[in-house]
Amino acid sequence: MQSRRNFLINSVGVVSALAVARSALAAAPKVDAKDPTAVALGYVADASKVDKAKQPKYVAGQACSNCQFYQGKASDAFAPCPMLAGKQVAGKGWCNVYVKKA
Repeated sequence: MQSRRNFLINSVGVVSALAVARSALAAAPKVDAKDPTAVALGYVADASKVDKAKQPKYVAGQACSNCQFYQGKASDAFAPCPMLAGKQVAGKGWCNVYVKKA
């Protein structure tokens, strides 16, 4: 049986660990559009500037913020993306691996 004191000490430890994990996630660097992976995926920070001749898969209305890989809220300006090694992508961005959020 756990004492109240041990419970409180453990709870503080868990909350601290979660806070550190969240700040580490938020501290991920923003992806550079010249990054080799970004170039290979056709990433652009502003979907309205997609070159439709080079990226025929693009459809108006697609953006990182409504992609299933975007690891943030749709309203976040930037959030991590596993397709770009967890680096932060622009919510208004787009790339070739776009998959509409279900």
